[in-house]
Amino acid sequence: MTKKSNSSQSGARDYNSSLSSLQPIDSSPFKPVSSGWMVWGSVFLMWMLSLLPWRLWLVAPDLLLLVLCFWTFHEPRRINMLVGFSLGLSLDVHGGALLGEHALSYVLAIYGVGVLRRRLLLFNPFVQLIHLLPIWVVALSVSRFAHAWFAGEWAGWDWLWSAVLMAALWPIVDLLLLLPHRRLDDADESSS
Repeated sequence: MTKKSNSSQSGARDYNSSLSSLQPIDSSPFKPVSSGWMVWGSVFLMWMLSLLPWRLWLVAPDLLLLVLCFWTFHEPRRINMLVGFSLGLSLDVHGGALLGEHALSYVLAIYGVGVLRRRLLLFNPFVQLIHLLPIWVVALSVSRFAHAWFAGEWAGWDWLWSAVLMAALWPIVDLLLLLPHRRLDDADESSS
């Protein structure tokens, strides 16, 4: 009897030690983490640009929302719905809009990107923009309809162009904000 228990205990130790020694074969498939300066610097820059009066034009793309969705897609641990909510509230206070109008649209868009994130990772930026366009249309429409309901004024359908322009800018934002990663990848390939 004691021999069976000893052999089963040694088998369990061998099993546990083999699982704890597992290491990835190659670390190159893992995506490098973006610099905090790049993430928060780009968000801060777009927030500052959003405080300028050109943003009041309905057709203007919401660049802050675009960058927030981009970093939610690529760095979900740094940019989340709380960041979007607080930046949206700051824009509402600055612009004198209904309190929570931008915050609601930012939270909805960030949530939509978070839900589709794993699927979007499989595609290139041009296919990603097809998936992201309905998210932006829904997020912007909810805030526009809420504004029309509570403020009693309808701004028309020009705001749809904002979502279309954001979708058109998605590949450019992807190219610019991931440029440091592409440089590192090219340097790694040339050194090999």
